[in-house]
Amino acid sequence: MPSSQQVRATARRDRSTAAVVLTVALAAIVGAVLGYQSVAAPAPSATSSVVTTQGDVQGRAGHVPDPPLPPAGAGRALPGGVTVDDGVVPDGVTVFDGEFPAVANLDPDLLSAFRRAATAAAGDGVEFVVNSGWRSPAYQDQLFREAVSEYGSEEEAARWVATAETSLHVSGDAVDVGPSDATAWLSEHGAEYGLCQVYGNEPWHYELRPGAVDHGCPVPYADPTHDPRMQQ
Repeated sequence: MPSSQQVRATARRDRSTAAVVLTVALAAIVGAVLGYQSVAAPAPSATSSVVTTQGDVQGRAGHVPDPPLPPAGAGRALPGGVTVDDGVVPDGVTVFDGEFPAVANLDPDLLSAFRRAATAAAGDGVEFVVNSGWRSPAYQDQLFREAVSEYGSEEEAARWVATAETSLHVSGDAVDVGPSDATAWLSEHGAEYGLCQVYGNEPWHYELRPGAVDHGCPVPYADPTHDPRMQQ
């Protein structure tokens, strides 16, 4: 019979072998589980939703952001159907941007005076922006209808917007200029170029008064309803 030492040694070898087999088996099971999870979980795609810190969802699958709208004009009408061709002015247009009808259709003497004044103002760090210049009758009619809707009556609207029949914008004889530093510059220097504020309630509305070069600008009307030209 084997001795007791031999029996104990054999038992130890058997336990060690069993431990190795069990370790290998557990490793195989864990590997199989992890492999299944990596296959089951889809890889993130470029179109997956991404939530920002503000909670906004970006990059929805299949969503393409809308392109910005082009400037009003050929191909895109503003409410009321008017376009750049009617005198609508995109942001940032100056008296030197003659490609826009709002500028190109102004009275040549008025435009020349404004360009000379704008050149001088630029030396003082001031830029003239054309908020409105020439307008088509259709555009002027739209503005007048909007003013009636805003102010509640034609009488009140007339303090701010003329009809197409009387508007100095339709005839190309007026420019609404901005920003405020431009109107401030014109209030001080405009008469030197024959450019005068015509209405007390519209510090942005300027017309050409050639006599102002020698005699200064006349006193402005309180508003357009006091202007005899508006009584047609």
